[in-house]
Amino acid sequence: MKNHSSLASRFVQTLLLATSLTTLSAITHAEDAPPAATNAALAVTITNPSAADWNSGITASGTLSPWQEAIVASEIGGQRIAKLLVDIGDKVKQGQTLAILAPEAVQADVAQATARVTQAEASLDEAKTNAGRARTLKSSGALPAQQIDQYLTGEATAKANLAAQKAALQAQQIRLEQTRITAPDNGIVSSRSATLGAVVQTGTELFRLVRQNKIEWRAEVAGRDVASIQTGQSANLTLPTGESVSGIVRVVSPTLDANTRNATVYISLPSDSPAKAGMFAEGQILTGSSKAMGLPQSAVILRDGNRYVFEVNADNHVLQRLVKTGRQADGKVEILEGITPAARVVATGGAFLNDGDTVQIIDKAPETAPNNASNRDKPKP
Repeated sequence: MKNHSSLASRFVQTLLLATSLTTLSAITHAEDAPPAATNAALAVTITNPSAADWNSGITASGTLSPWQEAIVASEIGGQRIAKLLVDIGDKVKQGQTLAILAPEAVQADVAQATARVTQAEASLDEAKTNAGRARTLKSSGALPAQQIDQYLTGEATAKANLAAQKAALQAQQIRLEQTRITAPDNGIVSSRSATLGAVVQTGTELFRLVRQNKIEWRAEVAGRDVASIQTGQSANLTLPTGESVSGIVRVVSPTLDANTRNATVYISLPSDSPAKAGMFAEGQILTGSSKAMGLPQSAVILRDGNRYVFEVNADNHVLQRLVKTGRQADGKVEILEGITPAARVVATGGAFLNDGDTVQIIDKAPETAPNNASNRDKPKP
């Protein structure tokens, strides 16, 4: 019995020793094994802030209006509109006929004036003959002096009458020409008040033209900004259609509006631009340029009303950085503060990251500067 008890005790001790050795071995292997790799949250490309010359400008808004309008009116009265040859939107050239007034009455006046000229020329011929004979007989005394004077006076009167009749004929011919309503300049017909068959009076407006088909942007700017704007500066504006148009400052209003305290800046636009009179546009008047640090717009994340970027540290962990932004141009955002020029920033995919995430860098995004940046200011890769 004693032997059986001794054997059982030895078996228990052996079992405990084996269990202890197994546990110690497992602990030793666990300490020697390398730590498990942390899975990256996202594969990203990175970029660096790029320094470039950025345009600075003044934001403005205003209407698009014709550079100048030409009013086409009738120069004679009492005539009926016989033909209308153009309509709103038609492009016309200087001297082109826009409408024709009924010419019959004026043509009759021209015929009468022509007959009077013919009669005056005949009278002058007779007067010249009499005056010539009087001059010949003046020295001989064959004609009384009074008669001679009458003949000479008759010649002068006939000359004056002929000149008057020719002037009257010329006036009637001008009236006949005025039955053709012509364009005073190249342009586009912006309005038409002429109606076929209507009897017009002198000065009646028939058409309006946008001269040279030129449209200008009349931008309203605050009075404090007027000193920064000069003739010849460039401007960029966006039309309601989404199209962009560039223009040149033509003139700055010398006075401010008494109610708004704003000044009007007149900006000429290309004649072939899609801008139409009556549109409302917003844009910028470019007043200069300055150095600025920029990032692609995709690198800047908007969260909770603030703007952030994700900077990648040496361990490929991302750090969420609050940044202050400025101007935007050509897909770039100006970074005023929050990161250094040497920062490695996640170029795309930042919206899916959180502070402290581990990322896998697969490539470096190409660095592009705004179009207005000079080549010497582009960062080297």
